[in-house]
Amino acid sequence: MKQLFILLAGLCSVAMLQAQAPLTDDQGYRGGSIEGLKKPAKALNFIVMGDWGRNGENYQKEVAAGMGKAAHDLDASFVVAVGDNFYPYGVASTQDHQWITSYESVYTAQSLHVKWYVVLGNHDYITNPDAQVAYTKMSSRWTMPSRYYSKTFNINGDTAQKVLMLFIDTDPIEKQLRGQAHDSIKYPAGAVETQLRWMEQELQASKATWKIVVGHHPVYTGGWRADIQDTKNMRGVLEPLFRKYGVELYISGHEHHLEYTKPAGNTHYVISGAASESRPAALNKNGGQFTAATQGFTTFSVTPEEVTVQFIDHNDKVINVSSLKHFR
Repeated sequence: MKQLFILLAGLCSVAMLQAQAPLTDDQGYRGGSIEGLKKPAKALNFIVMGDWGRNGENYQKEVAAGMGKAAHDLDASFVVAVGDNFYPYGVASTQDHQWITSYESVYTAQSLHVKWYVVLGNHDYITNPDAQVAYTKMSSRWTMPSRYYSKTFNINGDTAQKVLMLFIDTDPIEKQLRGQAHDSIKYPAGAVETQLRWMEQELQASKATWKIVVGHHPVYTGGWRADIQDTKNMRGVLEPLFRKYGVELYISGHEHHLEYTKPAGNTHYVISGAASESRPAALNKNGGQFTAATQGFTTFSVTPEEVTVQFIDHNDKVINVSSLKHFR
């Protein structure tokens, strides 16, 4: 029995090492590279994906493999997940099996073992959204210290050049705009107003070179939600804040496609909600620049002068490169 235990322990150790084996260069790098991926000099690089947790199905594993390659190529500092992290009903607890089947066993590349900054989506609210907050204390990479939070990054280590990122919780905002009745746990009265005041305080106080907001629900979209009231409502709440406080980029998911839209005004809008399922989409009539109805993810490379956004599909192909300029 003792020998069997030792053998099983050894096999488990080998499996864990293989799952977290570091990606190396051309001398031993098994993961390949993303052909044509640009790596701007002296940039803050990160990956964005969303609407993803389907136990590896619907191209989730293929997108995850591409993310690992791109993160390796760019030496990405972190990953951003824009919500709907676990389908169809979120997770029940920190012990839910989906933490393994949809996350830990799918995003295994060593290059993805960096901080993941995560927001909640509408599907995450169905069961227990706070389980995803709690998982922060159990994981070395999953980072959701509360339902909304902020983080400031230096650009290439330069403390004078900063990126402020607000990770917001949009599902309660949508519920309130619909007139839904409050509850005491998931959607308490006054919580939306508190979050919006927090957003204003964070944005007003920041002198960052770039101000970026990350949420689940889009403000502009070329998907099937382009003209529905929920999208118009969200735009009516968030866009005035973006204009007033100089937000230059809003990143979202919810719509299962890849998109870049630059409407009138100063804010760029990117959707990256196709990390497993994709749906039809078209160029947004209000400044649509690019859209693709395919599974994939995006990379962001931030310098003091511009943000380079690269859209990559599940076949590891760079399908668009967009340059986002300052308006200030």
